[in-house]
Formats: sequence, structure tokens, C-alpha cells
Amino acid sequence: MKTIKLIFSSLLIGAVAVVAQARTVAGKASHSAHSAAHQELLANAKSRIDKDVINEMVKEVVAARELPVATPALSAESSRLIDDLLSEGRTHIGKRYVHGAKGPSAFDCSGFTSYVYRQFGYKLSPSSRAQYLEGTPVDRKDLRKGDLVFFTSRSSGKNVGHVGIVVSADNETGKFKFIHASIRGVKISDFEGYYVGRYIGAKRIINN
Repeated sequence: MKTIKLIFSSLLIGAVAVVAQARTVAGKASHSAHSAAHQELLANAKSRIDKDVINEMVKEVVAARELPVATPALSAESSRLIDDLLSEGRTHIGKRYVHGAKGPSAFDCSGFTSYVYRQFGYKLSPSSRAQYLEGTPVDRKDLRKGDLVFFTSRSSGKNVGHVGIVVSADNETGKFKFIHASIRGVKISDFEGYYVGRYIGAKRIINN
């Protein structure tokens, strides 16, 4: 009987030990799983933070690139030159429009701009489409006197078909006045109505 009790006691102690060991292993496994999950959460959070930081940096770079670049100040000499150029242009107001005419008794649009600029040593191409490939591109809200402005015409489709010279510009509103050889002859026009929908862009010939 004593022998049976001893065997039973040994078995009971062994079972308790196994259960305890199993609990210990399970606890370690649970702790390990919890630790791994915690590490994964930290890694994901760090990844999100890194992505947020990168996105903010990208936004700052893009914003910096989109800031308007200040136009270099026009020298006094160039300002006087442009004033003289516009004065020359005004002397031709009222002269008739003739397709292909290069002046001085009659002009077409590109003939007028090339003639006026040529009087001051600047050689422009004979066509408005070719003139659009010359000079420095200028935003409409950065125009100044003397810049060339380009438009489509009734016969040019979506291509350049007309050109004029800026006389004055309001950079707050994007409005300007320009002198050009229209089909009604050389005149000064406002950038409004018909011309707004046909505007293509502007080029600067005199930069400093």
C-alpha cells in the first residue's frame, strides 16, 4: 500500500512539474509573440513617420520650385532703349496692314516687330512663328514693356499666327497693352476680348 502511495505521489509531482514547465514555455512563447508584435508595430510606426517626413520634404522642394522667380531689374540703359523702341513703334501707328510687308510704309505683324527691333540692332526672324522660338520665355504676370506677345490667328489654328510688342503691363492682374500691326493697321490694343482666348505666350528679347 505504501508502495502504491509513493508511486502515486511521484506521478502527481511529475504531472505538476510538467504543467508548470508547459506554463513556463507558453509564457515565454506568449512574451516572445507579444515582443515580436510590439517590434512590428514600432517598425510600422517608424515607417509611417519616415514616409511622412519624406512626403513633407518633397512638398517643400516642390513648393520652392513653384515660387515665382523675381525678374532681374532692368538697367537704366535698357529701359531707355526700350522706351526709344516703343517711340519708334508709335511713329507707325495708322500705317496699313499688308500680308508679307516688312515696312516702313506697310506691315504685317511680324514685319512690324522685326522692323522696329532692327532699328536698334536686334535681328528677328521674319515670321511670328519663328520669332516665338527666339528670346527668353516670360510668364504673362511677369511681362514688361518691350516683350513680344504671341497669339493664334483665325488662319493659324492652335499655332502662333500673330505677334505684338508690350507697351505697358499690370502684373497684378495680368493685363497689358501692346502695339501691333493688326488687319486694321498699326495700333495699340488692350489684352482683352478677342485676344484673351488666343494668347499663347511671351518672349523677352532685351533681358537686362
